[in-house]
Amino acid sequence: MSRLSRRTARLALASAVVLASVIVAGQAVAAPPSPLPPVTPSPFPVVAPSDLPLPPPTLPDETFAPVDRPGPALSVPSDQLDAAVRCTANAADADRDVALFVPGTTQTPEVNFGFNWFSALDDLGRPYCSVTLPNNAMTDTQVAAEYVVHAIRHVHALSGRKVDVLGHSQGGTEPRFALRFWPDLRAMVDDYIALGATNHGSIAINAALCTPATGCAEALWQQTLNSHYTQAMNSYQETFAGISYTQVYTRTDEFVQPNLDDSGTTSLHGGDGEITNVALQDVCPTEVASEHIAVGTYSPVAYAIAMDALDHDGPADPARVDRGACTRLFMPGVDPLTFPTDYAATLGLIANQLALAPRVETEPELRPYTLAGERQD
Repeated sequence: MSRLSRRTARLALASAVVLASVIVAGQAVAAPPSPLPPVTPSPFPVVAPSDLPLPPPTLPDETFAPVDRPGPALSVPSDQLDAAVRCTANAADADRDVALFVPGTTQTPEVNFGFNWFSALDDLGRPYCSVTLPNNAMTDTQVAAEYVVHAIRHVHALSGRKVDVLGHSQGGTEPRFALRFWPDLRAMVDDYIALGATNHGSIAINAALCTPATGCAEALWQQTLNSHYTQAMNSYQETFAGISYTQVYTRTDEFVQPNLDDSGTTSLHGGDGEITNVALQDVCPTEVASEHIAVGTYSPVAYAIAMDALDHDGPADPARVDRGACTRLFMPGVDPLTFPTDYAATLGLIANQLALAPRVETEPELRPYTLAGERQD
């Protein structure tokens, strides 16, 4: 690791501890009249929110496989796929749909969701599972998607019920890629809840992390704006019948942009699914502290929106969400006393992976099964 990389990681950790201490102390930040860069320190390059529109696709839908073509056999060995899925004991023959958590770029389920969502659902006695993606979700997302394919099938068989999928950041894309290219999964999924997902890529990644001069990790290339990966995932239709899609984003996201309204990258449109695209600020207009990491880890507003989707038929309805969430510092499950350490661990893992993950010069090629013509597994 270079001196600069070590210094970046140390600064991220130190900033996290200072930030967390401020939050725990309950200091307030006045809301600005318009979106600003996040006030929380971030290991990602901080870029002012972009108001640029999403560009049109560069590849026509006809480039890609039809939506009803059966998916290929999984190339990852079954023992590796099995080892990646963990479930609570009450997920077996569950009396309600089981939540499946998919972590974001650089993350593991334990670091991304362990100090927040897992604790909250444990307190409620609700069943859940998680899937660990290979190489901290920094390598080819098409391979990572196979882990999600297996996880959905496994959780569905284990529980005897449909699966509610929750993903943060990149972890919101592999489930959609899986649903697009393995159509047998669609009948197994009830809710798909994305927290700050890079559904159409992010211009901030193009500008700050994946430049021609520096290159970047494979999974980051695949999250650049209008990447071939995202165009394949969104081809023909973005949603499917029988699935409720709740897309949660924050206008102060420093990593996933543009995201100022429901025309941004996280939001979905078209297809046959039921869709709610909702910003944290649609529920709590003065919420400016929640940036990309917060929306998937400790935001009480994101939690309230997601729980509304889980507790009702169809996607979340922002009008039903308790506005009491707007006055809370943390979502349920977060321990204020350990939050500084927990949040520092999240930021530290991000900084470490951004500094150390292998870089490549271009986006990985699309797998043959994603393309039109005769399928090649």
